[in-house]
Order: sequence, then structure tokens, then C-alpha cells
Amino acid sequence: MRLLLAEDEPKVAAAVAKGLRRHGAAVDVAPDGAVALQHARVHPYDVVILDRDLPEVHGDQVCRTLSAEQPETKILMLTAARTTDDLVQGLAMGADDYLAKPFRFAELVARVHALARRGGVARPTVLAHGDIELDPARRTATRAGRDLELSAKEFGVLQALLAADGAVVSPEELLERVWDANVDPFTNTVRMIVMKLRRKLGEPAVIHTVPGAGYRL
Repeated sequence: MRLLLAEDEPKVAAAVAKGLRRHGAAVDVAPDGAVALQHARVHPYDVVILDRDLPEVHGDQVCRTLSAEQPETKILMLTAARTTDDLVQGLAMGADDYLAKPFRFAELVARVHALARRGGVARPTVLAHGDIELDPARRTATRAGRDLELSAKEFGVLQALLAADGAVVSPEELLERVWDANVDPFTNTVRMIVMKLRRKLGEPAVIHTVPGAGYRL
């Protein structure tokens, strides 16, 4: 899952991004509304976590713009305002959900996962292929009932392949879905993660390489 966090308070942004990454998300951080729009126009995000009171371009305008340009992208608006009128106003601008500050981090994670499931084609809560099961919300993966100890990137790659439901996923798509904007697109990082993931999944092999195209289950 790839997220954009638009938050102008550096300490808050760093803490929230760190927590989300621990839950396996790839997170890009934008310190103002202008940068948020730039990121969103380049990268496909499952959810945009948008602070309402942003400099440069106000969060309200970012919300309206993204809702018009990318209606499939889900927006979770964060704000210090807590009244019902504020909630109604935020949703009317195109936000898909609304969370008042201060918030519990566990609630933020739950809302992000719920929004991600609503984006695009409806997906089951638990992804499965053969004897492999993966629960994105609980951050668990098993094979034949055996718990898999996966790194965040290994978990993300497996999730992307399971969600593709047998379709080929290119290395470029995996970079977009699992890594953030700081990754070097010319490295062999995807190949290395797939190799480690194959070892942890064990036999019989389930991740197949499609020469010149990518990987599939």
C-alpha cells in the first residue's frame, strides 16, 4: 500500500510516517499543499492523508483538486476542528473520511486500511492463493498454517502479487506500490526482495518469473 502524508509539522509528519511504515506502507511526505499536489500527480496513491491547514496551497484546495483529477484516490482529511459542521464541510469538498486531531494512531491505521479496500475494484479483507493467506490489516501472512516472518517490503510485494490475482506484475509496478519516492528505480532491489520472499515461502515455489515482464503467482 502506498500513501501520501501531507503534513506541515515536521515532528508529527515524521512520527506518523514512521508508524505507517512499521505497518508495511510505503509513505511519501509532503510538507505543504503544493508539494502534495506534485507528488499525487506523479505517483499512484491508495490513500492521501491530508492535513487541512497546509501552507502554500490550503488543504481544502488540495482536496478539491485531487477529488476532481483523481476521483479513485481516497482522501483522509486530518484537522484540529471537531464540530459536525467541520465534518460535513470536509466531506463535501471530496474527502472520503475525516479524523480530528489529536487521534489514536491505531484508529488512523484502521481508517487507512478501510479506505484502501474501498479504492478501485473491491478486494477481500484477507488475500489468498492456494495455501497462502495474507491479512493486510493484521499484518499477518501464513502458508499452510505456518506463520511467515516477512519484512515490510517482502510483505508488500506478496500483497501486491496476491492482489493481482494471477496477473503479471512488473518490477516498475512493484516499485510504485511498495517503495516510496526515494527508491532508486535502477537498482535490483525488487529482484532481491523477490528472491528473499521465495526462500521464506518455501517449496513448492509459487512466485513465477515472466521473462521481460515481471512476476506472478
